[in-house]
Amino acid sequence: MTADDSYDRLDDDDYPAYTMGRAADMLGTTQGFLRALGEARLITPLRSAGGHRRYSRYQLRIAARARELVDQGTPIDAACRIIILEDQLEEAQRINAEHHRAAAPGDPLTAA
Repeated sequence: MTADDSYDRLDDDDYPAYTMGRAADMLGTTQGFLRALGEARLITPLRSAGGHRRYSRYQLRIAARARELVDQGTPIDAACRIIILEDQLEEAQRINAEHHRAAAPGDPLTAA
């Protein structure tokens, strides 16, 4: 891997660039909170060669949403379920919008 390859990964939301300690610091939470999110299967950090958890920016955004809900008094298991349902709803809405675009009048796919 060249230095240029490493720099390309800086823009990759899925690249596991953050250690557990750094991720917890960035979120203003504890490492235990991040472990709990993993146990609830909301996020699954990748493991380094030494077995240490590594988090991506995408996973940190999910963890931040979970923290927001927990800070509002939602139990962690319920917060995880809410986030999963929000994600499923967003995906369903995206698919629905694609179907509507495909079925639009004048669309070559729907013309007889």
